[in-house]
Amino acid sequence: MNCDAAGKLIPLYYYGELSPEEEDGVEAHFHECAACAREMARQRSFANAVDNLAVGPPRTLLEDCRADLRAAIQGGAPRVPRPAKGPWTLFLEAIGLSFSGFTRYRQPVGAVALIAIGFFAARYTGAGMGNFAITPTGSAPVAYSASMTGDDVFSTVRSVQPDSAGHVQIAWDETRRRVISGEVGDPNIQKFLVAAASEENPAVRVESVGLLKDRAASSEVRDVLLNALAHDGNAEVRLKALEGLKGLAGDAAVRKTLAQVLQSDDNAAVRLEAISLLVTRHDESMVGVLQNLVQKDGNSAVRLKCEKALKDMNASVGTF
Repeated sequence: MNCDAAGKLIPLYYYGELSPEEEDGVEAHFHECAACAREMARQRSFANAVDNLAVGPPRTLLEDCRADLRAAIQGGAPRVPRPAKGPWTLFLEAIGLSFSGFTRYRQPVGAVALIAIGFFAARYTGAGMGNFAITPTGSAPVAYSASMTGDDVFSTVRSVQPDSAGHVQIAWDETRRRVISGEVGDPNIQKFLVAAASEENPAVRVESVGLLKDRAASSEVRDVLLNALAHDGNAEVRLKALEGLKGLAGDAAVRKTLAQVLQSDDNAAVRLEAISLLVTRHDESMVGVLQNLVQKDGNSAVRLKCEKALKDMNASVGTF
């Protein structure tokens, strides 16, 4: 027996629907194939988890039986009206009737159906969700009426827990997208741009730093640009930060970061731009850094630019 044949027989094997000869063949294959043995273990774990779900009789079963008995004793007297059933209860009853002939599979299939319905209901229903009960962690159910836009609300279902009364409790995590707009100089907009400069998406960082570069006079923005220059993994972001720091080339903190970038940045364009900023101010302390680059930098354009800067500073190109 091969793995494909065994895989198709695993569910039937678990529920005892195989002939003795087929069971022997499947078991023999499990001894030879670790992958199929693990699949059997997954099948058993799933079935055990589903079997542990408590599925009791409907809440109205006893009341319905009493009404039927009363009607029979009274010779066809009108039955006591039953409470109106909600759409969810009716749906669960329909599911139960549909699978009534599949005794062994009723609980697993019902649980899978509930999970699927809960997921798609939470993910794709927005404005039409209507009224339902939400139970925040550690509190009683509360009535809730939601009007959501499917384009800006993202939900992930975490659990689905049906009960014997025909209700279901669904737990989900929700993220809502909001949009803010305004002038770049607006303090609120700048606050978001500063936060966006640290986002994981490099395209967001490029745009944010590109907008902040014209506001480097702010100490907060300057620190953001210095951090981006020294630590951002995207070269385009670092170049945007360098552009924003041009007017601060004389600042001690800026020059210190530029010197570090010259010696550690792996992008030649970034190193060339850092040299351009450093040589705008005559600084003897930079001579050693430039001489070291002339000797060790692997990019010829960087070496030539360092040589020119050293000559302009009347410093020797080599070290002695």
